[in-house]
Amino acid sequence: MLDFPRWKVWGVSLLCLIGIALAIPSLLPEKVVASWPSWAPSQRINLGLDLAGGSHLLLEAETADIAKQKLEQMQDTIRLGMRRGVDPAIEIDNLSAANGKVSFTVREPTRLDAAVEYARAQTQPIGLGPRDWNVNVFDQNRIEMVPTKAGLDAALDNAMKGAREVVYNRIDPEGTKEITVIRQGRNRILVQVPGVDDPEALKNLIGKTARLEFKLLDENADPAAVASGRVAGTQVLPVQGGGRIAVQRRVFVSGDRLIDAKQSYDQNGRPAIAIRFDATGGKAFGKVTQDNVGKPFAIILDDVVLSYPTIQQAILGGEAQITGSFTVQSANDLAVQLASGKLPVELTVVEERSVGPDLGKDSIVRGVRAGTIGTAGILLFMFLTYGRFGFYADIALVLNVIVILGIMALFNSTLTLPGIAGFVLTVGAAVDANVIINERIREEQKRGRNVLESIKHGYDEARTAIFDANITNVIAGVLLYWFGSGPVKGFAVVMMIGIATSVFTAVTVTRMFVSIWLRKRPKVLRI
Repeated sequence: MLDFPRWKVWGVSLLCLIGIALAIPSLLPEKVVASWPSWAPSQRINLGLDLAGGSHLLLEAETADIAKQKLEQMQDTIRLGMRRGVDPAIEIDNLSAANGKVSFTVREPTRLDAAVEYARAQTQPIGLGPRDWNVNVFDQNRIEMVPTKAGLDAALDNAMKGAREVVYNRIDPEGTKEITVIRQGRNRILVQVPGVDDPEALKNLIGKTARLEFKLLDENADPAAVASGRVAGTQVLPVQGGGRIAVQRRVFVSGDRLIDAKQSYDQNGRPAIAIRFDATGGKAFGKVTQDNVGKPFAIILDDVVLSYPTIQQAILGGEAQITGSFTVQSANDLAVQLASGKLPVELTVVEERSVGPDLGKDSIVRGVRAGTIGTAGILLFMFLTYGRFGFYADIALVLNVIVILGIMALFNSTLTLPGIAGFVLTVGAAVDANVIINERIREEQKRGRNVLESIKHGYDEARTAIFDANITNVIAGVLLYWFGSGPVKGFAVVMMIGIATSVFTAVTVTRMFVSIWLRKRPKVLRI
């Protein structure tokens, strides 16, 4: 067990040196690191909102928007379903979605029962309770569908879950920042982003619904009617940069079919967005462009026309480009919004503030002071108690602290105030393994074993207890990370990294030192 070949010594030493090299950028000023050559490690540990300051937003969903969407979706379902979902088709009139209900009349009284049956088939039960719609018949041929409170509540809950995911993906598409995006109550989302001191830019990024649509222009619309905003049978929309145009109401492809969006450049070198559709969207886009060569089509984002180019040729393959009056930053922001998906509900900012780093600086100073004093006390205690073996444990402890910083920098982790607490706790617990090992070696000495046998049995007997204790700590850390959010996650991350590095340094590194010392064949062991 104490055999430590030369290749293993070099391997362990190399791992320690890599950890030290990764930690150095986080210990130096940012300006110094920025001047380093490109091949040198430059990743730094991010500081959380409580340490570095940042932006705090509280978003509230427009609950009326949920009800409106639900009515419009059901209206479309009834319109198409009565023509295509029933055989023979059911002819209906006066279909509308107003006053909180969807209503329509059935032309043939003999088809009323079939229409009611189809309408009820479109409703869903909410758990073990009522369904999401009530279907009633009035005046012998008029059907009204009214969403229930349970149905609206379920729709709001689903929309808020989706909105939280979209907001998170827009702010942190790479998943490397320690941001907080959590629900508060029924219809609010709390957003905290460290290191971002411009809430306005954050609002612009997450505030857009990002509903992308492609529609053909209505070339027969009267220009005077378009200017007045009233064209029968078509939709008049504003154009980015000024003016209005009339477009057909039918959406031939929507942003729901996007699978990727990235900032790119058009053939003239101007910023644009390259998009890619899924198989269904690509097929639909290709067919429409193939059938309408020479005609203009509108690219619409949140009911604003970004551009309306003329279709020069069929666009096949499921890839296209969005052009408009973009800068590189605005094109990149829009690409992130489109790639993350549209917001299922409109969100408005009800509270915003910038958090300054002043409190964070004080916390860092106090945290570093506590860590330094605690570490110094542990180093002194271990050396006075265990002598040479305590000195080996001290070296391992210092390496453990540095390697933790290096690993956090490598993964671009974020350090929060609870993370500092986890860091100090890890430092305090890091020597537990060495205490267990050294006490076991003492016990073996008392039993009359020689130096080599005492050390060998000490490490062997302590190994099981060390790994069992740390596995249970890892399980606790995983649960904290899985179920926690924000500060709790920060604490869990630092704790789990610290557990892994402390086992490595306290067991493997100290065993390497002891093995090198044993090559001198010492006759006396003082511990």
